[in-house]
Amino acid sequence: MHDVPDHPRDPIALNIAIALVFAALALVRLGIPTAPYFDEVHYLPAARAVLELELATNVEHPPLAKQIIALGIAVFGDNPWGWRLPSLLFGALALFAAMRAAWFSSQTRAASLLTGLFVGTNFLLFVHARIAMLDVFMVSFLTVALWMFAGAVRENETGRWRLIICGVALGCAMASKWNAIPIAMLPGLTFLAARWKAERRRLILSTRGWPVAGISLWEAAIWLGLLPLAVYAITFWPFLFWTVPSGNPTGLIDLHQNMLGLQTQVLEAHPYQSVWWQWAANSRAIWYLYESIDGAQRGVMLIGNPVTMWFGLIAMGWCAWAGWREKRKDMLALVLLYVVSMALWVVAPKAVQFYFHYFLPGMFISGALALGVERLWQRGERLVPSVIVAGALAFFVYWFPILTAAELGDPQDFLHWAWTEGWR
Repeated sequence: MHDVPDHPRDPIALNIAIALVFAALALVRLGIPTAPYFDEVHYLPAARAVLELELATNVEHPPLAKQIIALGIAVFGDNPWGWRLPSLLFGALALFAAMRAAWFSSQTRAASLLTGLFVGTNFLLFVHARIAMLDVFMVSFLTVALWMFAGAVRENETGRWRLIICGVALGCAMASKWNAIPIAMLPGLTFLAARWKAERRRLILSTRGWPVAGISLWEAAIWLGLLPLAVYAITFWPFLFWTVPSGNPTGLIDLHQNMLGLQTQVLEAHPYQSVWWQWAANSRAIWYLYESIDGAQRGVMLIGNPVTMWFGLIAMGWCAWAGWREKRKDMLALVLLYVVSMALWVVAPKAVQFYFHYFLPGMFISGALALGVERLWQRGERLVPSVIVAGALAFFVYWFPILTAAELGDPQDFLHWAWTEGWR
């Protein structure tokens, strides 16, 4: 009598529940502060410009995320809820997509649910789900793309429509913020490398083999190459109506030269600027808000959950070692995604950089920690994985007031959370 193969049950219901709990927590004091704060002062005028279609503003970034914020204003009003509800919805989507990507890549319920726990309690996603900035839209579209690509690899019979959605999401991610470009290239390059390694004589036309059987290389090039570029280009439709610096609203090349110039200009030093090794060490925070506003002293601090960021870095190193030794594609994929997303900031000609640029790498750090904790549990360890899970949750609860602009007692209360000089 043969053993029945183990087919773990899809945790989609729990994935939905976790995303809903995250959204409910992010709703707490979403309308506070009632005035724009941090980079909202740049992006809200840019969103209003989408509605007015007269003069382009904030042209150093592509337009899609600002169009989504504009949609929130149009639907919910030009008020704090209208500004920030789109970010909340896309933040919850990013969390859900990260859990689904973990499920399809690992096929274990624990990896999916632990990814939800560590991504959801890592302060980076939570803070950006509550502010009208561009980053949460970029990250959300990228996680949807990775979910769809992992799903296409796992379930080849649905591969075509998943690759189409993946391509659309990649285009939307690049059209939200250019930080997405290095990651957006990876699905197509992965497809090419896999077929090249297989050494098939009909490289372009063959539909056999990994990563998605039934899809030829030329078709994958359409869905993962041409489609994202087309979607990206379509999002620039407001420039047909706006007055732009060059005076030529149809000149995408000229427009992008201007955007690149604005991105690489040398800015004045900023007290909160930092560099990539400080992000990895979780040693340099940003206070998005710290002032007396709406009748009380309030603050919003951006830093990674210390448990997740520090243990996650160890887990990422383990993923590199174990993934290579065990030929685990899910582990190696996380390492590649982290390295590529970090490499951008090592070589980027952007003179002034900030901790929020670690948002995307921090998502992959959270995923690596999920795989590491799962492995410890599988090996019979109980104390360390329990402490890591409990610690991540405890730090999230402790930090919650300073993530949600709660009323503080006095101006020195920031010291409860600013434990080091770099967090002040």
